[in-house]
Amino acid sequence: QMNFWKVWMYKISNDKEKCIGCGMCVQLCDNWELKDGKGNPKKSKVEEKGCNEKAKESCPVQCIKIEEEK
Repeated sequence: QMNFWKVWMYKISNDKEKCIGCGMCVQLCDNWELKDGKGNPKKSKVEEKGCNEKAKESCPVQCIKIEEEK
């Protein structure tokens, strides 16, 4: 019998062109920082979406992307 472990990774990114640097993501999620006046994920690959999902939903210009990586 074999065990298959699936590790889902999520790729976190944001569209720097669209980003207005409001800092909402930074307030909601400790994976985010402001870098050169723009929101920036500290870790671009995570095992769980966690607070990144909340940051994405709350972004006023909807520039945060969370993609599944297999």
